[in-house]
Amino acid sequence: MSREAPIGLTIMEKIIGFLIILLGFITFYEAYINITSIGSEPILFLALGIVLIAIGVFIVIAKAE
Repeated sequence: MSREAPIGLTIMEKIIGFLIILLGFITFYEAYINITSIGSEPILFLALGIVLIAIGVFIVIAKAE
């Protein structure tokens, strides 16, 4: 028997994924634009942005069960 996830759960999962992607883009963009004023470790914020984007893409692509 195949049970599908409720439609509300699926929609919220996709919305959360898109919000995480947006947050990752904002983090990456702001770190890249202000790379000189961040301090000694700008790579940390750039990597954080990329990780958030990857997590968001994974959430959007994943199929809810």
